[in-house]
Amino acid sequence: MNTSPIQPKTPQILVTGGTGRLGPLVVARLRAAGRPVRVLSRGKHGRDVLPDPGVTFATADLSTGEGVDSAVAGMDVIVHLAGSQKGDGQKARHLVAAAERAGVRHLVFISVVGADRIPMSSRIDRLMFGYFGSKREAERVIETSAVPWTILRASQFFDIALVTAEGICRMPIAIVPGGLRFQPVDTGEVAARLAELALAAPAGYVPDIAGPRIYELAELVPTYLAAAGRRRRIVRMPVSGAAARAIREGAILSPDRAVGRRTWEAFLAERVGSLRDRSLRTGGPR
Repeated sequence: MNTSPIQPKTPQILVTGGTGRLGPLVVARLRAAGRPVRVLSRGKHGRDVLPDPGVTFATADLSTGEGVDSAVAGMDVIVHLAGSQKGDGQKARHLVAAAERAGVRHLVFISVVGADRIPMSSRIDRLMFGYFGSKREAERVIETSAVPWTILRASQFFDIALVTAEGICRMPIAIVPGGLRFQPVDTGEVAARLAELALAAPAGYVPDIAGPRIYELAELVPTYLAAAGRRRRIVRMPVSGAAARAIREGAILSPDRAVGRRTWEAFLAERVGSLRDRSLRTGGPR
């Protein structure tokens, strides 16, 4: 008679958006915990991004639902990171429907601080800040699903703040929307928290994760310019609309959850300053 104990099944984890900014960091942390990971990608390029025998890939389109059932089959946990400026609600609907059919036990979703506080009452609100409305729509889909869930709201990632600053500074005069306040957070710290949540039981809404300091956008831009060794004249521009007013009033801030440790300045020194120094050493353009 075989009396050896039955080994518990290792939970199978699917990560959507696994080849974006955040996804590879989450996948790496799940792999460090010894968990096999399946990455959902719209194309096959992801196979070259994360070469790891413990990482497999599934091709599916969350926007249309094509291939999603196959990608979700056999999964116990889904970490849903795939998102964009619009359409997150539709992506969540297709993912949740497939997860319900597959009997997924836990769905972890990354949302954004302020998703429930930014009004989408006008065309300009939706045009400029529709990202928040898109995330809130996805939250509602997940909240009402039959799949046990966890939702983490994070403030803006350093990487996104950097892209924003770079875009503003492309022109000789940097036109900055006035009064908008942000609390940027390190992407790696968010990834670590998501991996931790994926390995735990469903918890509903968990406390926000936000960076250690609050900045006006007009403060973020000069610090970027200093790190890059560039100069621009900065002009503040008023932004109208209910969404902009809510952001000026602190709707996307979480001062009680300033748990991030890495600072914006440290991020810039590493990401931007090191590139500038390398360019100077090689005689490249500044």
